[in-house]
Amino acid sequence: MAMTYREAVDYIHSLLAFGIKPGLSRISALLERLGNPQNDLRFVHIAGTNGKGSTSTMLSCILKEAGYKTGLFTSPYVFSFCERIQINNQNIPKEHLATVTERVKAAIEVLNGQNIVPTEFEAITAAALLYFKEQKCDYAVLEVGLGGRYDSTNVIPSPEVCVITSVSLDHTRILGDTVAQIAAEKAGILKEGSICVTTSAQDKEALAVLQKTAAQIHCKLIIAPLDSAEILSETLQETVFSYGGETYCLPLVGRHQVENAVGVIEAAKCLPQVTQQNIKNGIRNTVMRGRMEYRNGTPPMLFDGGHNPECGAALAAVLRQFAPENITALVGLMADKDCETYLQTVLPLCKTAVFTKPDNPRAASPEVLLRAVSDLPLQTFTEDNPQSALRLAREHTEADGLLLVCGSFYLLSDLF
Repeated sequence: MAMTYREAVDYIHSLLAFGIKPGLSRISALLERLGNPQNDLRFVHIAGTNGKGSTSTMLSCILKEAGYKTGLFTSPYVFSFCERIQINNQNIPKEHLATVTERVKAAIEVLNGQNIVPTEFEAITAAALLYFKEQKCDYAVLEVGLGGRYDSTNVIPSPEVCVITSVSLDHTRILGDTVAQIAAEKAGILKEGSICVTTSAQDKEALAVLQKTAAQIHCKLIIAPLDSAEILSETLQETVFSYGGETYCLPLVGRHQVENAVGVIEAAKCLPQVTQQNIKNGIRNTVMRGRMEYRNGTPPMLFDGGHNPECGAALAAVLRQFAPENITALVGLMADKDCETYLQTVLPLCKTAVFTKPDNPRAASPEVLLRAVSDLPLQTFTEDNPQSALRLAREHTEADGLLLVCGSFYLLSDLF
């Protein structure tokens, strides 16, 4: 009997038991069993600590505008697992996910007999590449899952262009405890003869690593001059900015998104048959779920799944500029993140905080989060169940206030 969508998702999630194991040997063996679909595709490759999702989505929209059939592989998802694999901004149909996962499972079972045990991320990477090949995509935009050098997406041949977004401290137990060490892992996606784009706002230590790596392997490095960008107007719904003599309308909030967009513009210029109008239209049509996503209503709500200190700083900047004084925050975080720094950055701008626990074994308990802000003059509540926590947060959001849901994409997925 053919695999169902639910069975496919359950199977992929079952591989989480094998943890995160950096390296390319398992994904290489898996793709070999599947006919090496990556060798029949052209790629745009995105690595970095923050901004990967926005950058990947903008570039896929631009390629679509240019008439290319464009695959997008990204993570995490907010509303549906199928969001992780898209073609021309359309999620993979559930029946197609089941079909490609069934083929991936059969290949993994053969490899298991050879003591090769692929991980969850390797399985979904293989499924995406197989789907993109079978659907005859012209391009695939791949967002790195973790790091870069040993991430399963790095099994691809040399991409048309790669982008290194903002690099900061995250996943330090795996990638290293300095920005330079982490940047070296991200720089692992650079390939000889290819092109890499970053921006002048990149961390100085990280930029030095990128420059050294690019020079060593003869990869062209383009540093987009962020000081050439000027914000013309901004609201919670959109940002209008000028760059290189052109005006762009970006339906995302936050000055960090202008940094992402500038990198996207320079990367898109490296792609064949992409016009200036394609770039403008692609940026204008970008939709990002759960990344400072604003929704009008009673109460108005702002959703942000960013989870590390840099994300917290970007969110705090947006709140200071646009949000009312009466903010109620509904917060859930993973325990392996720097929860205290994130909370101490965001919650001083809030009046009330409700702490909850996303349905994930890595989630921090509400009580741990509460202790991290015991010094702040907040009205606080704890509620383990995310749905109950949302009702509680709504009750404590004033008529002229804002309900902020933040800290984890897993929390957004649980709620919506």
